[in-house]
Amino acid sequence: MSIKLFDNRGTPLDRQKFTWRELAIKPLSKLDDDAFTRVRVILMNGIEQQVNRFQHMCGQFNGQLRLPLAEIRRVEHHQQTMINWLIGSDHSPLETTIGYEQVAIEVTAAIAQQEPDEYLAQTYRYGLLEDFDHMYRYSALMDRVEGKDANNILQSYTDILPGRPTIDEHRAPEDDLRDHYDHKATFPVSKLNALTIFSGEYQTRDYYMNIGPTFSDPVARALYAEIASIEEQHVTQYGSIIDPNETWLEKWLLYEANEVYNYYSCVASETNPRIKAIWERFLDYELGHLHIVTELFKKYERRDPAEVLPDALPDPIAFESQRDFVRQVLTEEINLRSVGPNYVDKSQESQKSKNYRDHMNSTGSPSEMVAEQYRWQPGTELSKKIA
Repeated sequence: MSIKLFDNRGTPLDRQKFTWRELAIKPLSKLDDDAFTRVRVILMNGIEQQVNRFQHMCGQFNGQLRLPLAEIRRVEHHQQTMINWLIGSDHSPLETTIGYEQVAIEVTAAIAQQEPDEYLAQTYRYGLLEDFDHMYRYSALMDRVEGKDANNILQSYTDILPGRPTIDEHRAPEDDLRDHYDHKATFPVSKLNALTIFSGEYQTRDYYMNIGPTFSDPVARALYAEIASIEEQHVTQYGSIIDPNETWLEKWLLYEANEVYNYYSCVASETNPRIKAIWERFLDYELGHLHIVTELFKKYERRDPAEVLPDALPDPIAFESQRDFVRQVLTEEINLRSVGPNYVDKSQESQKSKNYRDHMNSTGSPSEMVAEQYRWQPGTELSKKIA
């Protein structure tokens, strides 16, 4: 049953407390838990991380909001800590990377199908095919440096196949900017979808920037550098679809509603009872945060929050394999490119993007090197050698 956003005040802020033992929580099981439990954990870490980033920036421009921002941000920092610590030490950085790309593929595909605005849905499908190729390249890297099968993490939910080749994804900055939605006219779910995808891609960009330099393998270091650059392009793309005419408080209201929506989606599909209890707890916390921000919105902007938010949440995000949809998009749209905010056939790609790409690839392409003669098969290349 959907949640009425304005009827549920959630847990009061003064009751939202943590201990260190709670924060350093027992992690999920890499192999025993369903892969979509990890997908939810990674996504919610990204949702919380982006809200933290936004709230810090908002406080720099809005003196009267600094105290409520600080109070809510402290709780949300601890929420992110508990969530992020669910990824255990048995995950190698590369295995976590595979998990990040599974999030990008499955969540983006699910949102693309529920998005009512066709232009935004097209934008999600466009980025989806690039993340799909990143999965393939990182799977090849895992085979190379760890001798592991990426499907141990993916659990057969997500295909390991080439998408739009990473070597072709490098674009001039103007070809990564999209038309933004109109905050006065668009569907409320479109605003939430944009924040979800933007948040997920932003944390992926940051993760690759942090993890990439820790590898000793030169191809691994170069591959992380290349794909981190594409993730920066994706952050630019998804950030540009958000209407810049929204006020700071309007955006904060949307961020809090989006946290409610994403935790609600996690509660609806989580199969691990212990982790589901975390999602339920944080859903109540976020409803409390949303109530505070709605009152601030009324006080300072003298506007009705119903102008911005829906009365009830949309249907939850479908945390399930989107294989058939991804294969269809791969067949129909792999040759799409972008010129400014428009999507065109690759024969019409801009010269600026071609020039930029040619220069970046002039000394070789890590994504091509790592996947040379690589084709995924169960058990990695070691099984073939044994046979």
